Amino acid sequence: MYWLGIDIGTGGSRALVVNEQGSVVAGFTAPHEEMKMERPLWAEQHPQDWWGAAQKAIAGVLTQAGVKGEEIAAVGLSGQMHGLVILDEGDNVIRPALIWCDQRSQPQVDSINQTVGKANVVAHTANPMLTGFTLPKLLWVRDNEPANFEKVRKVLLPKDYVRFMLTGVHSTEVSDASGTGLLDVVTRRWSKPMIERLKLDASILPEVNESADVAGTVTAAAAKATGLKEGTPVVGGAGDQAASGVGNGIVRPGVASCTIGTSGVVFAYLDRPQYDPAGRVHTFCHAVRGKWHVMGVTQGAGLSLQWFRNHFAPGADYDSLMAEAQTAPVLSHGLYWLPYLMGERTPHLDAIARGGWIGLTAKHGRAEMVRAIVEGVSYSLRDCLGVIESMGVEVKSVRASGGGANSLFWRQMLADIMTRGISTLENKEGSAYGAALLAMAGSGQGTVEEVCDRVVREADCLIPGVHEAAAYGRGYEVFTTLYPTLKPIYGLIHQ
Repeated sequence: MYWLGIDIGTGGSRALVVNEQGSVVAGFTAPHEEMKMERPLWAEQHPQDWWGAAQKAIAGVLTQAGVKGEEIAAVGLSGQMHGLVILDEGDNVIRPALIWCDQRSQPQVDSINQTVGKANVVAHTANPMLTGFTLPKLLWVRDNEPANFEKVRKVLLPKDYVRFMLTGVHSTEVSDASGTGLLDVVTRRWSKPMIERLKLDASILPEVNESADVAGTVTAAAAKATGLKEGTPVVGGAGDQAASGVGNGIVRPGVASCTIGTSGVVFAYLDRPQYDPAGRVHTFCHAVRGKWHVMGVTQGAGLSLQWFRNHFAPGADYDSLMAEAQTAPVLSHGLYWLPYLMGERTPHLDAIARGGWIGLTAKHGRAEMVRAIVEGVSYSLRDCLGVIESMGVEVKSVRASGGGANSLFWRQMLADIMTRGISTLENKEGSAYGAALLAMAGSGQGTVEEVCDRVVREADCLIPGVHEAAAYGRGYEVFTTLYPTLKPIYGLIHQ
């Protein structure tokens, strides 16, 4: 018997087939179209493109694994969080989705805070309202595209649109719903006060399940499109970060994960809800039943390196860029990178922050510029870890995952900058793997914790270098002065 995990990412949809031992039998990725950015800080994708890629990924991984659809016991879903998918009464997509890194909705955030009250928003949802969340995006459509808003009959998140196409069910689950700005994270239900104060129709919201609960089954049409068997259970799954947390075994106290994808996330387990008073990190429901997690987010992690490659080194691959960066010294001859290409969440909560290099001289070349990018992203991830620890959450070790963690150079830098061991796992798949483990738990293979204890295993651990850690300690002190110094300028140049 096998289980299927599907992750609807920003760059593509990835499907994994996992066996009873938790080993990955095969993986297949189908790319998405590049996100559309009509204006600075805007970002959209077509949900239909996600479904097309998901079909290709599912069919591809079944073929690659040599597994028939009827051998898949259950399906789990993961995906990019916060994206706004709106459907009309015929379940047609009304407009392209405003995705996680879209920052256009600051006026709507301000309006929510004025209407509901900042303190009440936190009381109702356990988080401050942010432009990245789904609710302000929905209100942006209401304020700027009233004809589209009038058509809205259902609001879904990215992975939940793919679930709808698989099962015909409008459903979400607690971890992804936590990032909408509409979920009462403590009670794990939609917040009636938020819905009522903002004059929204509660019927447009999908039902909310726990992550390992079965939410629907594969329809005949989806079976024909993918090669899965009609009637195959599809569990709730999780937002990409909670799914990655499960895939990394972050289901008990003491261990955190650091995921370096398009965005970067430091993620830690909570037995009970805890909040940062300044709202610099998110407190969300975990994919583990009755548990929570806290996470800090760097918006432009792998995105920083991707942006550099696409615009200034289009013929290079990431391995060659990393090799080039290693030829530059620690601290990049005094060059610093601010990874705020799409504004920033942790710790600044600033939608109009801008990225850039500080300290450029005629001495600097491409090697120093790339190394400074990796260093700057790593400093920003240390910001995330620092806020989490300031809340009293104990973090003894960190597990690295995501595309950036494939680089030994980057993992060692994280160890040096975070001054603690950075381990990797035998399985480095992250979100899609976590989705598969949730499918295992949802089909009777044990609780989420029991499944993770059985199949998640560490492979190695990198220890901080004494001299490097000391140098990066000095560099981090400089890094932390740059944002507050430049903050007044961001307002002047924002358009």
